[in-house]
Amino acid sequence: MNAFHATSPEDVLVGQGELEDRGTCLFEALACQPEAARIIARHLVGANLRGHDSHGVSLIPLYVRMVEEGKVDPSREVAIREVGPSILIADAFRSFGQVAAERTIERAIAAARQTGIVIVALRESHHVGRIGHYAEGCAKAGLASVHFVNVIGAPPVVAPWGGSEARLHTNPIAIGVPREGAPPMVLDFATSRVAQGKMRIALARGLRVPEGYLIDHEGRPSRDPAVAYGTADTPMGALLPFGTYKGFGLALMCELLAGALGGGRTLNPDTAAQGVYLNNMLSIVFDPARLDEAGSRDGEIDSLVAHVLGAPPSEDGPVRLPGDRSLRCLAHRSAHGIPVDRETWDGLAAIFTRYRV
Repeated sequence: MNAFHATSPEDVLVGQGELEDRGTCLFEALACQPEAARIIARHLVGANLRGHDSHGVSLIPLYVRMVEEGKVDPSREVAIREVGPSILIADAFRSFGQVAAERTIERAIAAARQTGIVIVALRESHHVGRIGHYAEGCAKAGLASVHFVNVIGAPPVVAPWGGSEARLHTNPIAIGVPREGAPPMVLDFATSRVAQGKMRIALARGLRVPEGYLIDHEGRPSRDPAVAYGTADTPMGALLPFGTYKGFGLALMCELLAGALGGGRTLNPDTAAQGVYLNNMLSIVFDPARLDEAGSRDGEIDSLVAHVLGAPPSEDGPVRLPGDRSLRCLAHRSAHGIPVDRETWDGLAAIFTRYRV
């Protein structure tokens, strides 16, 4: 059974509307404005709908704890300012990341429509969630985009290639390309083999993970998802980068682009000891129509897609475009409900009861 896409007969099946409504009420109870509360809830449930349970409602207990500990400001608004014709800076002040990033990308879309291209640096927000969401939003507006993210505030979880101890985070990248008459093509991935949250889901379901994803605190290969978190008796191990040195190189560039070059901070012993998960995101949003003087873009995209999908299938086939699995999952879960593992649901139920949701 694939530990990252598995479901269980013990899962609780919940409708999209119920999860969004409960989540919205909860975040309002945490002092979010109603619109902001709805944005966070829709973003989390949207991740579940697309099969990215690691970035879905299982994060709610963490978010609640961060607010209760005073490490996230639920009522703060992101401050966005222009520092050049095509450059924006957005300071989130440790507010909820989904709201800060949504507001920032909306502003970037409006600017890119005017100037053709914009670079925006979002700094020190709480967890921004599924990065592909923002690439999708740009693509639906007819714009292409690239997004680089780093993580500060919490101990590293990913070992650099050639190292036996964590020094980086999962540092995701997302790229979105609009398509005429078809869903946008969105590539969204962590630079580790998988997102750390998928280890949490595997742990909750009592599953072991495939080989090649984890090392324990002594640098030995492991299939136990618990080593990604550690225990009171055993230090935390580390995730491994995807593609050996290639994934490590991309993770390092995310650290530099989103952190150092974007005016945020990078991960080091000082910035990793704050006990809160903070993101910096550098986004480049541009209008591809400004470059398509011959009007051939859509035809070229369609031709390439047909050529690639026409490859004879291998034993891992057939060929699928980036985002295809998420779209299939979205259709299925929208119709049949979202499976939530029993441990996560019990934790959510306790929080809903405590906050009278």
